[in-house]
Amino acid sequence: MPAISRTVRIGSTHGLHARPAKLFAQAAKEAGIPITVAKDSGSPVNAASILGVIALGVEYGDYVTLTADGDGAEAALDTLAELLTTDHDAQ
Repeated sequence: MPAISRTVRIGSTHGLHARPAKLFAQAAKEAGIPITVAKDSGSPVNAASILGVIALGVEYGDYVTLTADGDGAEAALDTLAELLTTDHDAQ
């Protein structure tokens, strides 16, 4: 089964800083399959790496592309896309 990709727009007002990056990386790790995330046309990083995710410098409104490979890839991307499009900075 080929890897699948999905492009989503970042919903957190302050982008993927520590807290949303941690939530995202934890969910990617729990998926148990290889997942990468890339900003625009940049190099992809391991989605389960908090430091890698933060290093992308993703801001509110940026687009990122998620790629997953393996059993449950579609469900994993659904979960991760929802995390990324949610505003974790809303009070």
